[in-house]
Amino acid sequence: MIARALTIAGSDSGGGAGIQADLKAFAAAGVHGTSAIVALTAQNTVGVAAVHELPPAFVEAQLAAVLDDIGADAVKTGMLFSRRIVETVAGALAGRGLPLVVDPVMVASSGARLLEDDAVAALVGRLFPLATVVTPNLLEAQALTGEAGPRRRLAERLVELGAGAAIVTGGHGDDP
Repeated sequence: MIARALTIAGSDSGGGAGIQADLKAFAAAGVHGTSAIVALTAQNTVGVAAVHELPPAFVEAQLAAVLDDIGADAVKTGMLFSRRIVETVAGALAGRGLPLVVDPVMVASSGARLLEDDAVAALVGRLFPLATVVTPNLLEAQALTGEAGPRRRLAERLVELGAGAAIVTGGHGDDP
């Protein structure tokens, strides 16, 4: 039996991030990848030109279609964009007991905002408690905790906020 992983994120028209990158990573690991797209982005290697959020009811329909038929052995979230989408995703995953990786994508490397301000509280309050592990980069970890400091302390703080575990990723900063 081939393992199944579901990615819930935005679609990157440039192919370097989001759903496209997750599906490539799943395939490279020999995992059958499925997806639920929450937003479409117009982006390339230079930046994000536009973001179009999909209706929450459509996101919910995608999740039900995949989870109720194909199923998933693990789930990963990426860019969720808005409070409405975060709440929709959390509602669909609650009670399923699936291992969940929450990658709290907040800002593109080009500086474009990929998570609306009012979505942060929903991300922490609704998705962190469901997460097996949360994987922000250093800048996202600082924004989520409201603190600066060593990565270890930021990771501990993320766990205090409700995540099962936390790994602060990325090449920002000097300490691993």
